[in-house]
Amino acid sequence: MAQPARLLLPALIAVLAPSAFAAPTPVDPRIESLLTELGKVHSISAVQLSPDGTQLAWVVRTEGKDGIEVAKADGSDVRRISDNKPGSCSSENIAWAPDSHHLAFVSNCASGGKQKDLVVVDVTAKGTPKRLAELPGVSDDLTWSPDGKSLAFLYVPNGTRRASAVYAAKPASGEIGVDGLEVQRVATVDATGGAVHLLTDASTYAYEYSWSPDNQRIAYVGAPPPGDNNWWVAKLYVQDAKVDAKATMVLDPTTVKGSLHGLQMALPRFSPDGQRIAFIGGLMSDQGSTGGDIYAVSSRGGEPVNLTPDTKVTPVWFTWSTSGNMLVSQVRNGQSEVAEYGVAGNKAEQSVTLFTLPASIYDGTASMALSLSANQTKVAFIQSSFDTAPEVHAGEFGKTSPPAVTHLNTGLKPSWGKTESVEWDNEGRHVQGWLLYPANYDPKKSYPMIVTVHGGPSAAVIPRWPAVGFGGVPFSALGYFVFMPNPRGSFGQGEAYVQANRKDFGHGDLRDILAGIDTIEKKLPVDDKRLGLTGWSYGGFMSMFVPTQTQRFRAVVAGAGISNWQSYYGQNLIDQWMVPFFGASVYDDPAVYAKSSAINFIKQVKTPTLIVVGDRDAECPAPQSFEYWHALRAQGVPTSLVVYPNEGHHFVDPDHQRDVLQRALMWFDKYLPAKG
Repeated sequence: MAQPARLLLPALIAVLAPSAFAAPTPVDPRIESLLTELGKVHSISAVQLSPDGTQLAWVVRTEGKDGIEVAKADGSDVRRISDNKPGSCSSENIAWAPDSHHLAFVSNCASGGKQKDLVVVDVTAKGTPKRLAELPGVSDDLTWSPDGKSLAFLYVPNGTRRASAVYAAKPASGEIGVDGLEVQRVATVDATGGAVHLLTDASTYAYEYSWSPDNQRIAYVGAPPPGDNNWWVAKLYVQDAKVDAKATMVLDPTTVKGSLHGLQMALPRFSPDGQRIAFIGGLMSDQGSTGGDIYAVSSRGGEPVNLTPDTKVTPVWFTWSTSGNMLVSQVRNGQSEVAEYGVAGNKAEQSVTLFTLPASIYDGTASMALSLSANQTKVAFIQSSFDTAPEVHAGEFGKTSPPAVTHLNTGLKPSWGKTESVEWDNEGRHVQGWLLYPANYDPKKSYPMIVTVHGGPSAAVIPRWPAVGFGGVPFSALGYFVFMPNPRGSFGQGEAYVQANRKDFGHGDLRDILAGIDTIEKKLPVDDKRLGLTGWSYGGFMSMFVPTQTQRFRAVVAGAGISNWQSYYGQNLIDQWMVPFFGASVYDDPAVYAKSSAINFIKQVKTPTLIVVGDRDAECPAPQSFEYWHALRAQGVPTSLVVYPNEGHHFVDPDHQRDVLQRALMWFDKYLPAKG
């Protein structure tokens, strides 16, 4: 979901529903068994291949703490380097030096968990990590300069929260929008250690950055603080990689002409000769959920050029190979794809498809990012699917995806049913989605189906192993078909498809979803009288809005949704995302917001609805859930609202993660039982 802000209504929450804050639910043995199995997965959050292609490092969670392991490129000779006792402290944010001997990372192990430090270790010597600098605050995106003489990272000095709106917002106090602003900046530390150098100024919140090939400059995307709000109006800057260097604004999407006008930028990358900066531009819901076309602009400024106009896929990550070639990860029809592109002048065209996977791939720095050797002949990434739990994959880079080289989760087997890609056409568009069969499927029986709408809307369902927490996959284990569509507004069919639901939230995409349900029901024993609906974020909005448009669904679970776009615009502190999607502010065009607001059609709702939300959600504020719950309760519609304390848009408390999924499972079991 695009990032609306948290609400300033904790007192209202307490007055309206003091008992609404989450308390543990009674345990259903079937669900408890499923949750226990989901909890066995070892989460791998990052992987990096050394530049010479001979070694791997990855971050794996053990006993609630992140630790770093290194191994040979084939996965052998694994050893832990960040601490001696797994679970005793945390280390993360790994980066290999150009010499392939030294690995840098951020760790609190030396201080016993109290203080984060930037450290480096000579992996070949198997020595003790050396502290380069103290990092009081929040840091991310650690990279070495090409010459290996310094390290750069995004840094919030003395930051009190993760630099992302998906995490719990700070309690509101003081002058809103002024007091307590935390600014993320690009910082460096010499490779030999010493002081932290803040390169970008305190008046600009930096979201992403990259080094120039000659080590002399950085390019970054930035905007005035608060950072949670202004990514949608961020500009591209270039400056010398020095303290107090003057930044040059290279590109402002709000003033450029052509297809990028009013849209977003991500992943700025210098060309190998340093003359151009390529980036991904498009209509994006969140910073970090990247997708669009590939653009290029002179590193000295000017009008950008769309290198991939009219493409029918969604590039989400890329790197330059040479000045005439790029390596691109992209979403195609709900799958991950890696391809080579030839770049000639102002055009980039796909030349070779290397591999396409019905699985999610990532390296921990960006969605679908790859970790490559310096000569790009070897590759590593984390891969998971509905059928296979996460593992590190690594090997030769070619037309076959590399094999798994870790065995952290090989003992885990899915307790849900088989997976199938479903495709259909609607209103002149090709649409795709994923269908999970019920566990122990019997074609002679009739089954209910739960439709899960993804967040975004600028995102896509790509198969991945589920974690404990809210999600659709576990419903399959309890005897449901689970349909996860990628309707208009999703990544995977080109930028025109992504933009097809601008000014039309909940209408055209609903028609795509209903057409997909019809397609499934024509060939499989789905009981149309037993359809359920759920989703989180944009999917939570759809779970609130859809029952106002159709009575086809018999039970709903709405996670972190939005019930009233008009009140939401005024309630939130992070409103910049809304204009690109709605075309104007609510004050300039209230009608476009009204047509997609569930509350304006609330008298049509008859469906039993469970509503769940975090009380410090900075993206989909809790009062939106209160407004919907209040309206349903006033009309006698069966409903329940559960508010989770100290949670943001992304739940972090393991007990809350388990509880929200269990409540959803039990709600459907009550109002949409698998045995009908």
